[in-house]
Amino acid sequence: MAKLEELSTEPEAQASREAEAEYTLEYPVKCPCCSAELDMVKVVRLLRTRVNFTSTLPRRGRVIACPECQKIIAAELAGFA
Repeated sequence: MAKLEELSTEPEAQASREAEAEYTLEYPVKCPCCSAELDMVKVVRLLRTRVNFTSTLPRRGRVIACPECQKIIAAELAGFA
C-alpha cells in the first residue's frame, strides 16, 4: 500500500488547498502527531479514483486532519439525534 506522501504529486499545493469543512471542537484537545492544542479540525473529502479489482469499499469518504501538521487523525463523523 502506498504512503499518503507518495500519492501526492505536489504536496505544497495540496497543503494550501481549503478543506471541505471545518469543525469546532466542544473543548480543546491535543493532536496525537504534533501535540498542538486543537480547538477545530479540518475535514477533507476522499474519492476513489482507481481500483484493479471489484471493491466492496465505498467510493467516497472523509478524513479528519490536524490544521497544524496536516496529518490524518483518528476521529469519526456521525450524526446524533
